[in-house]
Amino acid sequence: MKRLLEELFAQYYKPVYSYLYSLSRNAALAEDLASEVFLETVKSIGSFRGESDIKTWLFSIARRKWYRHLRKKCRQADTELLTDFLPSPNQPLEDACYCQLLAQKVYQLLEAEPKRTQSIVRMRLEGYSFYEIGKAHGISENSARVIDFRAKAKIRRQLEKEGFDYD
Repeated sequence: MKRLLEELFAQYYKPVYSYLYSLSRNAALAEDLASEVFLETVKSIGSFRGESDIKTWLFSIARRKWYRHLRKKCRQADTELLTDFLPSPNQPLEDACYCQLLAQKVYQLLEAEPKRTQSIVRMRLEGYSFYEIGKAHGISENSARVIDFRAKAKIRRQLEKEGFDYD
């Protein structure tokens, strides 16, 4: 069994890696996912029934690993948060006061938005994924993204119009 796994690795690692690299365009990620593919292969080789080519089976595992990675990535909060406007503890008092005024203005502008938009932006601030937000509001994940993006863009435009500098 060990010899079989070594042969599989030697023969198919590079094609699996290349496939994952073509999807991700990230060498480190492709390497990690390819390693996961062969770990799963070790765990499930006993369930391989031979109904398909071994290469097909390995690539289907690779594809599932890629999709799992994408789903996980989509659920992570990786957006620019409005809380980025808040002061850090190392800022001078004047800067902290300005940032506090800016944060108050941001929340005031958010309050002027429709209730659903407010809820979506607040959920995003709390770290919910767009998938979770969409599900909570009965809309698609993409709709949640668009509503969040438009609300933040509108707030930024209004801040700029009023002379706030938040960079």
